[in-house]
Amino acid sequence: MKIGFLSFGHWTPSPSSHTRSGSDALLQSIELAVAAEELGADGAYFRVHHFARQLGSPFPLLAAVGARTSRIEIGTAVIDMRYENPLYMAEDAGAADLIAGGRLQLGISRGSPEQVIDGWRYFGFEPAEGKSEADMARTHAEVFLRVIEGGGFAQPNPRPMFPNPPGLLRLEPYSEGLRERIWWGSGSNATGVWAAKLGMNLMSSTLKDDETGKPFHVQQAEQIEAYRQAWKEAGHEREPRVSVSRSIFALTDDRDRAYFGHGGQDEDEVGFIDAQTKAIFGRTYAAEPDELIEQLEGDEAIAAADTLLLTVPNQLGVDYNAHVLESILTHVAPALGWR
Repeated sequence: MKIGFLSFGHWTPSPSSHTRSGSDALLQSIELAVAAEELGADGAYFRVHHFARQLGSPFPLLAAVGARTSRIEIGTAVIDMRYENPLYMAEDAGAADLIAGGRLQLGISRGSPEQVIDGWRYFGFEPAEGKSEADMARTHAEVFLRVIEGGGFAQPNPRPMFPNPPGLLRLEPYSEGLRERIWWGSGSNATGVWAAKLGMNLMSSTLKDDETGKPFHVQQAEQIEAYRQAWKEAGHEREPRVSVSRSIFALTDDRDRAYFGHGGQDEDEVGFIDAQTKAIFGRTYAAEPDELIEQLEGDEAIAAADTLLLTVPNQLGVDYNAHVLESILTHVAPALGWR
């Protein structure tokens, strides 16, 4: 089991926040990634939101983390493809991956409810006639996947400023292997199957469409099973990767108990993320280590995944979040066979 953190990069000028500006959010994200690598964690992942006091454009941050670390995986969970120019994104991703030495793990998706109405329109994008915004996101994703494979597609200028290699030209810089490190953030069984057919890894979050009324972790495990079956049927040669996200806090000191020891989110919740979509939200796990281990043993989706992303309360500061990660790595992971 690979264990990483997932930060939404929230910031607010509130006096109670340790992260009061966009600068704080970015610089503390880099420092937390460095601390996580030193602790032996496997991944540093960042959420991407637009028009919000959260982390936005991911590639400068990913490149900076790549330059400051040497081992840890660096990723997103997830980039909203409704907002992306897939060719420009391919250049940014290739550059950041080369800076990081081939450690990028890019989670992309069709997006979630945003801070503004149809925010992607402000970025210059419109769905094609008869298509939805979700269709547009998947089209952008498919173009991005083709481009990062590295094949030439652009007709060269017969009188270029600099000499060209023979044949059609590809985007540069090209980073070999990046295509196999793209993940699709899937909220339903059907989109998980679609991702498998395209050869993307699966990223499943702390919420998904409520498709059966079963507990969240059971529905997520069924999603993973459907994804893996579709991957097998598609005939891909490599083994896919699957991640799940969880809010997990081991109560090991008075700070933990003050922040998370009062319960209140220890059951799944059901709600609507838009007018049409009923979703189930996974519970928060917060308990003394022995009790936490017992609870997590029953989580079927964690057992089915190979990567666990721990959502972190980034506004509590780098030192505290490093403590949260260390507590899981030290007091919980070994007992569950994750380490």
